[in-house]
Amino acid sequence: MSDALNSRPPTLFWVIAMILFLWNFTGLMLYYGHVTMTPEMLAENFSEVERAFLEQTPVWATAAYATAVTAGVIGAVLMLLRKALALPLFIVSFVAVLIQDFEAFVLSDVVAVWGTSAFTLPAVVIVICIFEIWYSNSSKAKGWLT
Repeated sequence: MSDALNSRPPTLFWVIAMILFLWNFTGLMLYYGHVTMTPEMLAENFSEVERAFLEQTPVWATAAYATAVTAGVIGAVLMLLRKALALPLFIVSFVAVLIQDFEAFVLSDVVAVWGTSAFTLPAVVIVICIFEIWYSNSSKAKGWLT
């Protein structure tokens, strides 16, 4: 049993864990940019319809965004530290992404504002979240995360 707990992950594990960290950290920086954008910056960078959409986002949806990126970053750091707690944090991140997307696509009409290209990034995020959960679970089963 100690062999399983002390098994060293392969180089690919470290590469994937670092990519996941960079991906999630980028999301955190995008979130920070989103919530610190001044009205002048909004006016300069977005149309009136886009600004109205962004300004009408409910606080709970913004909180879901914050939760998704924060849990993702912490999950990725824990993966780099080889801690099994990465798995539940990636699950929390995924659930928060789904909540945020529910608001954007079901309760609001993001497609009416940004068109069908609004599906691209959320789809990529969902796929990566599923991969994070699968990979951290697989790594845990292999004894790379303890």
